[in-house]
Amino acid sequence: MAKIQPFKALRPQPQLAKQVASLPYDVLSSAEAKIEAQGNTFTFLHITKSEIDLSDKIDVHAKEVYLQAKDNLDAFIKRDVLFRESKDCYYIYQLIMNGRSQSGLVCVSSVDDYENDVIKKHEFTRPEKELDRINHIKISGAQTGNVFLAYRNNDSIDALIDKWKATKSEAYDFIADDGVQHTIWIVSDSEVIAEITRLFKEEVANTYIADGHHRAASAAKVRAELGAKATPATDYFLTTLFPSNQLYIMDYNRVVKDLNGLSPEALLEKLKLNFEVSLIGKQSFRPALLHQFGLYLAGQWYCLIAKEGSYSNDPIGVLDVSILQEKILAPILGIMDQRTDKRIDFVGGIRGLTALEQRVDSGEMAAAFSLYPVTIDQLFAIADSGNVMPPKSTWFEPKLRDGLITNLVTD
Repeated sequence: MAKIQPFKALRPQPQLAKQVASLPYDVLSSAEAKIEAQGNTFTFLHITKSEIDLSDKIDVHAKEVYLQAKDNLDAFIKRDVLFRESKDCYYIYQLIMNGRSQSGLVCVSSVDDYENDVIKKHEFTRPEKELDRINHIKISGAQTGNVFLAYRNNDSIDALIDKWKATKSEAYDFIADDGVQHTIWIVSDSEVIAEITRLFKEEVANTYIADGHHRAASAAKVRAELGAKATPATDYFLTTLFPSNQLYIMDYNRVVKDLNGLSPEALLEKLKLNFEVSLIGKQSFRPALLHQFGLYLAGQWYCLIAKEGSYSNDPIGVLDVSILQEKILAPILGIMDQRTDKRIDFVGGIRGLTALEQRVDSGEMAAAFSLYPVTIDQLFAIADSGNVMPPKSTWFEPKLRDGLITNLVTD
């Protein structure tokens, strides 16, 4: 059963919350983060993307970057931009995007649960991304990235959270520049805290990583690496738990650097073995059904429909991300492992199809694939079976903001 705890969050002064709150570190490039941070000395990007305060030529994984993050975090605390909660609390985090609301519980979850598969995974991780977060946690002394967990909705937990929201004042409430409203309540009552802990311990068998596999893996590896020097705080990691019926999964698309020596015409011919291929033209194409794909190639969009019998009907093989890997990326484009191959990149659906077109039209990439989103039921079924999806199979929106709630692991 799920083991969670309240904790003493490091969080911003209320009047600075909107300025501090930043997009997650892994949805912005260094260049984008630098632009985002212009004119805002309080943005948490100075901690999560601290390379923005150093030379553009620096390796983003250099030790100086992590030391800069620690210096910036220490400065935020010294200047009282951030302060530490006086007692262990839970936090309710509500996001409203396009009129759609979801509310999660911010807590720390057990590393033991992660290692013992009480916290279910559905993706493999990429070693270089794990190492980045390991170094960030060890040097900064903080878990700055929130792991987004899902659980099968529970009426008792829903009622408790809804009652707290209805009867208590919020600590933060603002609308970010992208139009998403962020509201946080502090759950400080000892009896309510105990009841929340009990409900998860007795009624929630498993939680599921929706977003943040690298952050979770890194927290576990930090504890393992510290060994005897590990603090009690490293037994837990920063999470926000959302009921499954409130979640929205978007498409997670792919771009590839080259065609593996093929011409566009030759690629299209090879695709016809397992797909019905039709030209769409200049108009962007977003798949509307399972087993339907968009391909942007040489300035044109194509619709690809997987032929019957060309894919397996097992829980993994039936996924569109699996069909893409097994019928296109590996056999045709020579991309065997999406976790490690530098010839492929991933583009979240929130960026729109225009982002795919721009990366191909610029010459940076040779082709782009748009996919139909994975469902939450598919995610749960695969995680419960012990299988994993190809990496970057799901994109959840809206995103939690970094900096609003941070977990210190130095004590």
